[in-house]
Amino acid sequence: MLRPRVIVCLDVRDGRVVKGTNFVELRDVGDPVELARRYESEGADEIVFLDISASHEGRGTLLDTVRRTAEVLFIPLTVGGGVRTEHDMNALLRAGADKVSVNSGAVRDPEVLTRGARLFGSQCVVASIDAKWSDEGPRGPGWYHHTHGGRKRTDLEAVAWARECARRGAGEILLTSMDRDGVRTGYDLELTSAVAEAVDVPVIASGGAGEASHLRDGFTRGRADAVLLAGILHDELTTVTALKKALTDWEIPVRPVRGVTEAPETGRGAGERSGSPREGTD
Repeated sequence: MLRPRVIVCLDVRDGRVVKGTNFVELRDVGDPVELARRYESEGADEIVFLDISASHEGRGTLLDTVRRTAEVLFIPLTVGGGVRTEHDMNALLRAGADKVSVNSGAVRDPEVLTRGARLFGSQCVVASIDAKWSDEGPRGPGWYHHTHGGRKRTDLEAVAWARECARRGAGEILLTSMDRDGVRTGYDLELTSAVAEAVDVPVIASGGAGEASHLRDGFTRGRADAVLLAGILHDELTTVTALKKALTDWEIPVRPVRGVTEAPETGRGAGERSGSPREGTD
């Protein structure tokens, strides 16, 4: 059984990492390569790199930034933003990504998930769902999936859409609560547990982490397989090392931090990269 994972997200715009609240009021927080290296050294299990303006601007992900980031990491790197076709997936994987996250492209063409899973394996295909509650949604009250960096609401109810994405071949669901994004009051546990119950693939809880107990609740009450966070790390309010120490004290069986506790498990499985940094191919 896979250990619970602590994943750090780098939202990137114009080659720089940014962070905001509820997907707006973005501010610059640093260079993606430097931050990725820092969070890996603190014990992050994976890095998620999201080019948040690619779909809105109608362009592909910044491959050079992906390549530079992948070259310094020993842990898995998931990349998303502007992915429309299996050819886009291939380009990102060749640039050094281990997994590719698809959001707007899957709404436009759901079969891209199936084609990607067939070509690269479902473990490489992540369906990214940005969910926001609406009392007056097209199908009644509920969480609705948004695309283009949260700018456009679809008529897709988030839990049903997660189930559809998994059926079509996505090997993982990256679930972000837009209502909780950046507010640091905790993950939307009702939303997360609803999606976790609906699918038979791993679910990553995102949006709302403010302290260690929120990560614990994401795993226990939200039933997430992994938790994703960003702002409290970017603002240096805590570290991945400290968060993992707290989770271990609560008997959440996260991977230990190298050099802090015992040596971590070896092997590429379950979210670890072994050996030397992987070089992207041109």
